[in-house]
Amino acid sequence: MERTERAVRHFQEELEALQARLLEMGGLAEEHVRVAIQGLVTRDPAAVERILRGDEPINELHIEIDNRCFTLLALHQPMATDLRAIVAAVKINTDLERVGDLAVNIAEAARHYVTHPPVKKLIDIPQMGDIAQAMLRDALDSFVHRDTELAQHVLDEDDRLDGLKTQVFRELLTYMLHDPSTVEPALDLILISRHLERIGDHATNIAEDVIFMVSARDVRHHAPGA
Repeated sequence: MERTERAVRHFQEELEALQARLLEMGGLAEEHVRVAIQGLVTRDPAAVERILRGDEPINELHIEIDNRCFTLLALHQPMATDLRAIVAAVKINTDLERVGDLAVNIAEAARHYVTHPPVKKLIDIPQMGDIAQAMLRDALDSFVHRDTELAQHVLDEDDRLDGLKTQVFRELLTYMLHDPSTVEPALDLILISRHLERIGDHATNIAEDVIFMVSARDVRHHAPGA
């Protein structure tokens, strides 16, 4: 009995350590997105280069978290909610690694953009960045606190991000049609808006995993309330 209690306690401690590492990775990914967008807005090549050369910590955490998850599965053979929590952690880990990659993609497009004169004052793209970062933060908080209402809020926010991406595309298309010299930098901004939308999609994936983890309800490909 004592051994069983000790095993349960050890499992819970390992699960908490896993969550802490996921939060650390999420914080890094969110910071990389923030700095990449800041580098774009302020036209700061140093900030952009920092992101282009700084994705190794995220990659290392990605490997470490996968190993933690597989060790927990192998040693403890968890059931029900605990099993769903570890499977969710594996998937969240992949989503966060891809957010890190998207931050690099944003930095690459920003590096190219700042070699041209500004197309326009940047308003919608920084707003998209703020929404995407908040979605990511809320999705991870919902995972830690098993909060399905917060997870649903993340799903609802995705529509705002999609709407802004469409707005950015339409506005920049107008610039490109009127002035061919804006085509290259405008395409960079369109790419950045798409990368931010994809970050929102990864936050949405995390929120969907949280809802499944807590309630065993699969909300992928379903309308809200369906």
